[in-house]
Amino acid sequence: MSRTFGLVGLPNAGKSTIFNALTAAGARVEPYPFSTLQAQKGVAPVPDPRLDRLHALFPEKKKVPTTIEVVDIAGLVEGASRGEGLGNQFLADIRNVEAILHVVRCFEDPDIAHPMGAVDVRRDVEVVETELLLKDLETLEGRRERIAKAARIGDKEAREELALLERLLEALKKGIPIRQVPLSPEERERLKGLAPLTLKPVLFVANVGDAGENEHSRRVAELARERGAGWVVIRGRLEMELAELPEAERREFLREYGLQELAVERLVREAYRLLSVITFYTFVGPEVRAWTVPMGTKAPDAGAVIHTDFRDRFVLAEVMRLEDLEHYRSERALREAGRIVRAGRDYVVQDGDVIHFVVA
Repeated sequence: MSRTFGLVGLPNAGKSTIFNALTAAGARVEPYPFSTLQAQKGVAPVPDPRLDRLHALFPEKKKVPTTIEVVDIAGLVEGASRGEGLGNQFLADIRNVEAILHVVRCFEDPDIAHPMGAVDVRRDVEVVETELLLKDLETLEGRRERIAKAARIGDKEAREELALLERLLEALKKGIPIRQVPLSPEERERLKGLAPLTLKPVLFVANVGDAGENEHSRRVAELARERGAGWVVIRGRLEMELAELPEAERREFLREYGLQELAVERLVREAYRLLSVITFYTFVGPEVRAWTVPMGTKAPDAGAVIHTDFRDRFVLAEVMRLEDLEHYRSERALREAGRIVRAGRDYVVQDGDVIHFVVA
């Protein structure tokens, strides 16, 4: 199952451009606000050198990477939390994604209007952050009102939830997003139904012009560091154009400019890290494939990602290291060398494991 990321930012920040660079979906890009009226969805494969290495051992098989689903969300303006612009739809779309890619305009272009007159990175970022905070305030205050009576008459669960809401509302009123408030796993579970916007992890995407990094993108980096967040710099328009080229031509361009990869590939990897997931691999059958699970997942639950029956029918997991496979060149040679670990139900899958699941 693909993880979902929402492209969020002011109008004309370049969200649709980044969306096209990621997905090659050909979404409309216009030099005026609200050219994106409905959220658009696309899928981007996750670049994975380890999967490439594993596939090189079994070139006759199909290579299947993991993917992310990217949602191009309509631009937000000041007052969106009160319904300004396309605010209500915008905020509803954000609620449905797992993480936010906050696109910040870092280019000057007189032909593309800035909704607030001119680029000011700190102000532009804070407008978006403030609207998300205000919406969470509204959501949590509404919930507090609904459970207050039950809490007063002694409902234990309501009292515990009310205490949590009071703590979070205090933070929000100070301008602190919920993701920066220490929460226990149980408290996070309580918040699932509310899906607070500021609980979602954020990666800043500095969208620069063809000339590359500049004073604006350096300010994005400063803001990201202040917030303990990651950031990526991307030449959105250039990478959108490259996404439209055949693979061979894109790689030739990279060679000519001495680049190892497209910035958009780095963006996908960084986005992936936001969710604290790990990747494991399989090569049984016609595919060499990457799979993702949350950190701490045990072997039967990891198998269930492949097929739900694997959890109940799980017998053991045969775990291999990619480096060993590359050295011995085949599963048979690896087995004869005693380099396959037989793991039971309590085995916690590690990032990079190559696994063969044995089921009844």
